[in-house]
Amino acid sequence: PDPTEQQTDPFVFEPSCHFKVDEFGFFLTWKSDGKEGQLLECSLINSVRPGVVPKDPKILASLEAAGKSEADLDGRIICMCSGTDLVNLSFMYMVMDNTDTAKKWMEGLKSVIHNFKANNVCPMTCLKKQSVWDLLKICLRSVRGLSVYEIEHSAFTFDIFYALTQKICPRTDIEELFKKINGDKSDYLTVEQLVSFLNENQRDPRLNEILFPFYEAKRVMQIIEKYERDADLKKKGHMSSDGFCRYLMSDENAPVFLDRLDLCQEMEHPLAHYFISSSHNTYLTGRQFGGKSSVEMYRQVLLSGCRCVELDCWDGKGEDQEPIITHGKAMCTDILFKVSANQTSLTSLQLCTDPNACFRFKYVCVCVCVCLPLLCEVLAESAALDGKELNSDLKSTADVTERDAVFLHQSGETAEDADAEQQLIASYKYEGATTNIHPYLSAMVNYAQPVKFQSFEVAEERNIHHNMSSFNESVGLGYLKTNAIEFVNYNKRQMSRIYPKGGRVDSSNYMPQIFWNAGCQMVSLNFQTPVIPATLSCRYLLKPDFMRRAEVFSGQFLSDKKIGTYVEVDMYGLPTDTIRKEFRTRMVMNNGLNPYYNEEPFVFRKLILPDLAVLRIAVYDDNNKLIGQRILPLDGLQAGYRHISLRNEGNKPLSLPTVFCNIVLKTYVPDGFGAIVDALSDPKKFLTIAEKRADQMRALGIETSDIADVPNENCKSDKKGKVSQVKTNVTPQSSSEVNATQNNISENKRDNSAIVNQVNIEDLKQMKTFIKLMKKQQKELNTLKKRHAKEHNAMQKSHCTQVDKIVAQHDKEKFTLEKLLEKAIKKRGENNCSELKKETAIKVEMLTTDHKEKVKDMVAQHTKEWSEMINCHSTEEQEMKDAHVTQQCELLRKLLASVQEQQTLQLKLIHERQSKEMKGNQAKMSMENSKAISQDKSIKNKAERERRVRELNSSNTKKFLEERKRLAMKQAKELEQLQKSQREQLDKLEKFNEQVKLRPLTEPGSSEEH
Repeated sequence: PDPTEQQTDPFVFEPSCHFKVDEFGFFLTWKSDGKEGQLLECSLINSVRPGVVPKDPKILASLEAAGKSEADLDGRIICMCSGTDLVNLSFMYMVMDNTDTAKKWMEGLKSVIHNFKANNVCPMTCLKKQSVWDLLKICLRSVRGLSVYEIEHSAFTFDIFYALTQKICPRTDIEELFKKINGDKSDYLTVEQLVSFLNENQRDPRLNEILFPFYEAKRVMQIIEKYERDADLKKKGHMSSDGFCRYLMSDENAPVFLDRLDLCQEMEHPLAHYFISSSHNTYLTGRQFGGKSSVEMYRQVLLSGCRCVELDCWDGKGEDQEPIITHGKAMCTDILFKVSANQTSLTSLQLCTDPNACFRFKYVCVCVCVCLPLLCEVLAESAALDGKELNSDLKSTADVTERDAVFLHQSGETAEDADAEQQLIASYKYEGATTNIHPYLSAMVNYAQPVKFQSFEVAEERNIHHNMSSFNESVGLGYLKTNAIEFVNYNKRQMSRIYPKGGRVDSSNYMPQIFWNAGCQMVSLNFQTPVIPATLSCRYLLKPDFMRRAEVFSGQFLSDKKIGTYVEVDMYGLPTDTIRKEFRTRMVMNNGLNPYYNEEPFVFRKLILPDLAVLRIAVYDDNNKLIGQRILPLDGLQAGYRHISLRNEGNKPLSLPTVFCNIVLKTYVPDGFGAIVDALSDPKKFLTIAEKRADQMRALGIETSDIADVPNENCKSDKKGKVSQVKTNVTPQSSSEVNATQNNISENKRDNSAIVNQVNIEDLKQMKTFIKLMKKQQKELNTLKKRHAKEHNAMQKSHCTQVDKIVAQHDKEKFTLEKLLEKAIKKRGENNCSELKKETAIKVEMLTTDHKEKVKDMVAQHTKEWSEMINCHSTEEQEMKDAHVTQQCELLRKLLASVQEQQTLQLKLIHERQSKEMKGNQAKMSMENSKAISQDKSIKNKAERERRVRELNSSNTKKFLEERKRLAMKQAKELEQLQKSQREQLDKLEKFNEQVKLRPLTEPGSSEEH
C-alpha cells in the first residue's frame, strides 16, 4: 500500500532476496532464503519510483533485524506498483544495499516498463515469454495421459517448446492457407508464389509504390533465409509450412505499423487543435457516491496517458483548515491537497473554498504544484501574477509525464508585500460564480479561462481562444442535436470539456467518440472503470485535417479451459462509421485452446473518416465474459493475414491469447465505377485487354477502324442491359439512363426534332387563316377593279358622245353653209356666186378651224379627266394592296406567335413528361434495389440489411438529385435553344415584311390605253 495512506493490509517481508530480470525483459523474479521464488510480469508494472522511508514501527523493526537501519534507508528504496487495471494495485518495495544500485535498478526497470515495443510483441515473442513450467501446466490440462515430473531446464529449449505447442495447438488454419497458395501441389512455397501472396494479400494496395515498394524475389529470399529452418529448402529458395507459420507469427506481420505505436505527433499547434485525454473525478477509485479517494489514482491515470486530471478542492476540517480533495457532499473519503498536487501535471482545478482558505491554497500550489514547463516561464513574469490574460496563440510542446515534474518555490515575502496582499484580499469581491477565488490563485491558471457558456453566437462574437466551457454529456448531446455545425466551429476556435452526467453514480462511462467527432478536446471519463471508452483515450492526439474487411479465421491459447468462445468485431468512429454488436463469429464449443471459426468476411463497406475510426476485436466465452480484446487505429492498420495479440479490460497485454485474421483494405469505389477505377489504376492492363480484343476481332477479319460509331444504338443496348441487371445488382442505376431506353425515346427525339426545326414563311402562308385572308383580299381587289372598269367605260362613253356631238355640230354647220351656197348657185348661177363661194369657203375654213380648236380643247379636257381617273384608281388600288400587305404581315406575326406558343407549350409538356417518367423510374429503381437487398441471402443480420438500405437510399438520393439536375439543365438548354430559334424566326419575318412593303406581294393591274 501507499506509505502516505493508512496501511490496513498485512505486509510480507522477505529479507535477503535475489532479484533478476530475464534477458528479454519480460519478467522480474526474486527468491529469498527458505522460500519459493516468485515472478512478476514486467508489462503489469505501472510505475517505478523512489520509495519513502516507512513510518510503521513493525516494518522498521523488520528492516532493523535485516541490518537496515532507518538512517540508511533514504535513497535505497524502490517502489513498484503493478496491477491489471488502475484501481486494483499491488505495491512492492525493494530495499537496495546502496543508493547507486537503487539508481541503476530504477533506470533499468523504467526502460523496460516504458518500452512500447515490449507491450506490442508478436505471437512468437509471446511464446518465448511464457514460463516453461506455466506452459507445461497448460499442456497437461490439454493433453490427457501426459505426466511430467521433472525436466532439465537446459534441455527444454525454445525450439522444443515451440514444437510442443504446435502439437498441442495445431495451426490447421495456416495449413489451409498454405495449401491455397501452392494449390496443394507440393509441401513448400516457391519464391514466385510468395511474391504473389505478399503483394496481393499482405500489402495495402493504397500505399505509394515508391515509399512502400512491392515485394520482389530478393526481398522474399531474405524472408526465407530468416524464417526457414530446413537447410535444403532454404538453398532451393523454398519455404515450408513451418517457416511460413513462423513468418506469419513474427513482428514483420504486426497488425499495425510499429512506428505508429510510438507516434509522436506535432506539438506545435494550439491546445484547441488536440484531443486531450481527460479524467473525471480522478481521485475516486470506485463509485461517485460514497466512494474512496486515493492519491495513487492521479499517478496511475497520468501514466496511462491522461493529460487532464481533476482536483476538487475543499476547506479542511481541522483547525488549520488544511485544503483537501473530495467529491463534495457525496460522502466520499478525502485526501490532502498538498499530497495530491505532488502527483499531478496539467490539472483541471475546481475550488470550493472561502477567500481566506484561498490564501493558504496559493502557497500550497506555488510550493508543490507540478505544472507544464511553460508554466514556469509564465509564472516568472509579473504579468501572470497580476492576473493578466495569456496570449490566445499560446502553444505548448509539452507531453507531460511524471518525470517532467517542475517544482516551483516561492521566495520570502517582505512586509510590504504581505500588507499589499492583505489589502487586496480585503477589497477583492468576485462575482459571476458560486465560489470566491483568491486573485493570486486565479492568476495561476495560464492555459484556459473557464467561462459560463451562453451561446455559440456570443462565443464567436467574443472570439477569445483561451476561453473554455464545460458541458455535461446530456447538454453536449443536446447541442450536437440542435447546433452541430456551430459546435464543431466552436471547437475549432477554442476548447470545450465534456464530463459525465450526475446520474452515473456507479462511475460508468458514456461513449466519447460522438464528442470527438464534433472536435471536443477534453472528453472526461471515469478512468477507474476499465471499459472501452477509457481504452480509446490517450494523451495528446492531433485532430485530423479533414472498404475495409476483416475475416476472422481462428484463435490461439484463448483459454486453458474447455469453454465456448466467439469473436466480435466492432468499428468506432463517426456515427455513420460506427458499427457495434453486428459482426460476430459462431460459437466454437469446448475449445478455448485453438478454436477455428472460419467465418464469412465481416465487411465494413464504407468509412467516411478513417482518421477517427478504430477497429475493436474482442473474444468472449460462452457466458459472454470478456476474455481479451484489442483496439487498433485504422490509419495504421496493415492488410493481410495477421496475428492480433489480445489485451485485458485495462488494456494490459495478455501473454498468449491471439486471434488470426485476414484484413483487406481497399479504397471505397461505388458499384458501377469499378471498371473505370481499374483502368485508371492500371492503364497498361486496360490497354492490354483492349489490344487483345482488337487482335481477336482482327482474327475474324474485322479491323477496329471498320467499326462505325453508332452511339444511339450502343447507348440504347447498354442502357437496356443495365435495366435488365437491376434485379441482380443492388447498386442504384441511373434513372435518366433508364428513361432514355424506354419506349418513348423515339417519341421524345421526334418531338424534340419537331421543336428545333424552324418554321418557314411559306409554311405560314399555307395555313388556312392566311389563305382565307388572301382570298378575301383578292375578292376586294377584284371588286375594286370592276368598279374602276365601269368608271373607265362610263368616262370613255361620255367622252365619245361629246366628241361625236361636236363633230356632228361641225358637220351640220358645214353642211348648212354648203347647202346655202348650192341653192344660191342654182338660183343665181354659178358665175354670179363667185363672191358667195369665197365667203362660204372662208366661213367653212373658219368653222373647221374653230372645230379643231374645240376638238383639241375637248381632247385635252378628256385626257386630263382620264388621267385623273386612272391616277385615282391606281392610288386606291395601291392603298388597298398596302392595306392587304399590312394585314398579311400582322396575320403572319400572329400565326408565328401562335406557332411559337404551341412549340413552347409542347416542349414544356415533353419536359413534364420526362420529369414524371424520370421520377417514376427512380422510384421503381429504388424499390427494385431495396427489394434486391432484402432478398440478398449473403446479408446475415437485420442491422446490416438496414444499414445497406440506408446507404443505398443515400446513394440513390445523391444520384437521383444529380439526374434531376442534369435533366433540368438539359431542359433549360432546350428551352433556350427554342427561344433563340423563335427569335431568329421573328427577325426573318420582320425583314421579310419590310421587303414586302417595298415590293407588294401582288402586282397591281395594268391600265388600259385611251
